Amino acid sequence: MSITWNDSVPIYRQLRERVVAMILDGALNEGDPLPSVRQVAGDFQINPLTVSKAYQELVDEQLVEKRRGLGMFVIDGAREALLKSERERFLREEWPALFARLQRMGLDLKTLMREAPGSKEDAS
Repeated sequence: MSITWNDSVPIYRQLRERVVAMILDGALNEGDPLPSVRQVAGDFQINPLTVSKAYQELVDEQLVEKRRGLGMFVIDGAREALLKSERERFLREEWPALFARLQRMGLDLKTLMREAPGSKEDAS
């Protein structure tokens, strides 16, 4: 497994985002174990403390739990909590700038949906 790290964001934050994406995408489900710190550190050639820091953030956010002697597991409700917080963050932080850009380009939602890759008309 290979990954390219972004130098402008700490690796532990990128690793946390990767786990969040896996939960949102359904690659990690509620009750599933996270790969061990040692395994992730070895797979990505990073310091185990970096992995531990990423995992600790997930624990602090109540998305995963530590089970003594067993490892880390995705908690019940993690995906729903993430969907809610990601939607709120998108609407607060990303949507205003995106909406302003769409307006500057004269695009409305109807046109955007019709022209977007993957739309029904795009498939024909």
